[in-house]
Amino acid sequence: MFKRLVLASLLAAAFTAQATETYTIDPTHTQVEFTYNHLGFSNITGRFDQVQSEFQFDAADPTRSSVKITIPVESISTGVEKLDTHLLAPDFFDAAKFPTATFTSTAVTAAGEGKLNVAGDLTIHGVTRPVVLAVTINKIGEHPMAKVPAAGFDATTTIKRSDFGIGGYVPAVSDEVTIDITVEARKAK
Repeated sequence: MFKRLVLASLLAAAFTAQATETYTIDPTHTQVEFTYNHLGFSNITGRFDQVQSEFQFDAADPTRSSVKITIPVESISTGVEKLDTHLLAPDFFDAAKFPTATFTSTAVTAAGEGKLNVAGDLTIHGVTRPVVLAVTINKIGEHPMAKVPAAGFDATTTIKRSDFGIGGYVPAVSDEVTIDITVEARKAK
């Protein structure tokens, strides 16, 4: 009986490993943007120009997928050089001390047709907090140019920056920040 259980466990593990495949993001077609309110007058958007990620994706059952994303904070871009410099300073991101932001998934659940909730740990400014990304599956299929399996997603979440130790100028500059992500990825070779 014990041998059968071990064999069944090994077969299940082998099936799981085969169904989940490694995908690499296409950095030229992936964006991480953030939006916050400034003094009640405007909703400013910035972005991070560098995003690094490989993730495990199961096209047949996306709830078995997992992801880890790393963002070099110094890649911040608001279109205003002086603001970028200020955001990298110690009273905001303190990029010299905390050079990366990361997200590591802990669970993926179905949230309707073509929708997922990806729970995970977001680390910014050396502080880790749980967040949930609301994900829309844009497309899964063969990439028409690369001729390899590809997947595309949009994701969004809202965080309070003060929860991550970046509470400067609250409430004049909103504590709530919306993060919007769009990802295009291809199966790794």
